[in-house]
Amino acid sequence: MKLLIVSALSGAGKSIALDTLEDCGYYCIDNLPLTLLHDFINHVMIADKKTYAKTAIGIDARNQLESLANFSESLNLIREKGIDCEIIFMQAEESTLLKRYSETRRRHPLTNYNIPLKEALKIEKEMLTPIARHANIIIDTSRTHYHQLRELIRDQVGDRDFRHTSLQFQSFGYKHGVPLDADFVFDARSLPNPYWIPELRSFTGKDQPVADFLKEQPFVAEFFQDICTFLEKWIPRFEAEGRSYLTIAIGCTGGQHRSVYLVDALIKHFQNPLVNVIVRHRELN
Repeated sequence: MKLLIVSALSGAGKSIALDTLEDCGYYCIDNLPLTLLHDFINHVMIADKKTYAKTAIGIDARNQLESLANFSESLNLIREKGIDCEIIFMQAEESTLLKRYSETRRRHPLTNYNIPLKEALKIEKEMLTPIARHANIIIDTSRTHYHQLRELIRDQVGDRDFRHTSLQFQSFGYKHGVPLDADFVFDARSLPNPYWIPELRSFTGKDQPVADFLKEQPFVAEFFQDICTFLEKWIPRFEAEGRSYLTIAIGCTGGQHRSVYLVDALIKHFQNPLVNVIVRHRELN
């Protein structure tokens, strides 16, 4: 039996994730109180293993503080039942969450006359720390729109029953900030930059003229090989520790040329039937 616990800062995309998982065949329940989780597993999931073979439960800051603080104990009890339990946690930058609330005019569940929105976001983040600490997947949705998030959830969770691990390779630009959900970050800013060649500036790392230029640079090939050697050595170790998901981010200045080229090259190198490989070019989107 498979249980996914989906948690998120309010406005980070939990409802979108649950809708996507439902489309992937999961039985989804939102805002289940943690105090009822064990009863649900014992009297519902285990009692009807066919219906609830793949279940996703949304848990957020509307739970009691004491229940959230004791999340580790709840997780241990779940796994003692022999249930394969994984946790997805979604977050976003404070400025992004404030903007989303201002656009939708929704009320944050923790706000009241004495607690403004900005303070509620900080309280919520602290309350959900016990869940985030155990997350198998952390997704930062600050620069992710609706369709991108659905695709990301489908790729990482919806179709990996037959695979051993899931690798997400992401290109980004340092001038727009380092991805908060990356497990490994490699800095490509020391490599020759096509941006400074006028005839290449308007292209991206996906275009052949830029690819041809970078292929001719010895340092680019050396950098690429060093990353491959590192990942080939350490990915199996993370697998052995039970990590099913890894996000590898490659950054350059603007996220248009060098990082895009390297991510696409890494995709080709690591693609095989036993690995679910996901690509995301943050700044191109």
